[in-house]
Amino acid sequence: MTSSALGPVVQEHDRDHDSEHRSRALGSAPDIAGVAILAFCALWALISAMGRTARPEGVLLAVLAVAAGYACGRIAGSLLPVACAAAAGLAGLGLALATRTGPSGHQGLDAAQLTLATGAACCAAWAARGAALRSALWLLALTITLTAVVSGPPAGGAASGAVLLCSLAAARLRRRLAALAALGLIAAIAVGGCWAVAAGAVPGALPSSLRSHLTEHRIRLWQDAAHLTAADPLRGAGPDLFAELSPAAAASPEAEITPHSAPLQQAAGQGLPGVALLGAAFAWMLYALWRSPRSTPVALTAAAALTALAVEATLGNALSFPQVTAGAGLLAGLATARHLQAAP
Repeated sequence: MTSSALGPVVQEHDRDHDSEHRSRALGSAPDIAGVAILAFCALWALISAMGRTARPEGVLLAVLAVAAGYACGRIAGSLLPVACAAAAGLAGLGLALATRTGPSGHQGLDAAQLTLATGAACCAAWAARGAALRSALWLLALTITLTAVVSGPPAGGAASGAVLLCSLAAARLRRRLAALAALGLIAAIAVGGCWAVAAGAVPGALPSSLRSHLTEHRIRLWQDAAHLTAADPLRGAGPDLFAELSPAAAASPEAEITPHSAPLQQAAGQGLPGVALLGAAFAWMLYALWRSPRSTPVALTAAAALTALAVEATLGNALSFPQVTAGAGLLAGLATARHLQAAP
């Protein structure tokens, strides 16, 4: 009699236990994927530099910065999600104002920092619970956006404004998968368009307005990167050797060490597998945000900021700075952190 009465209780406990294990396994899947992808990125940089005078240190530093930023974001987001996200937004704004060096300086760095700062401030606003605190954080996000529009580079102003608008629109969305797929498609279109310009495969002539915005010098850098990729599509010319092998970089009055495009830089230095690994790293962040236990507006805001950064990196040199790669990892970590109060 006693065993028959306890049977349903034991079965229910076993089902709950199995469900908890499945939930933990699904929650750890993005972390396992991230570790594998970042490890392959570092390994392929070493393979592509093997037997050459290449310098893979820059790629290894970028991988380390992403991993460190992501880990710090996961820890900080678990302990103080609102305060740490707001601090990240303020830090991004401060760095952008401190490193602004004029029209020929680090425009890609300024735009990227302001974009990530806007995303962090919006994530903090969505995570806040009090009306007064949430209003203050939305004001911070608006201040960062206006700063980007008024005093930052045009790309930074456009990207920050797009992140703010996407964050506000995220309140109406309940399912994040379709929105994340759309953001991934935007990034893929940007990469495809950049590659088409570099390969001279744009149907018809490139519009004069777009050509003047990209500048002839940047287009020549892209073309040199495409030629280096065609010469060795498997391993590329070697990491950090673009400046020595590009005629356009050698003829530039300024020191050009990258083709001002992350996918083309990967292709020229590490071949097509390097481009695939770069795309896999971006897809991993979107996947982690899809599986994130945080609210949908927080996850989609971070995804919008990372997509804007991906577009900026496709058309500029945003990912050439370790503070940007670390900031991208930090934002992704903050938006995927699990609250300690929510732990089983």
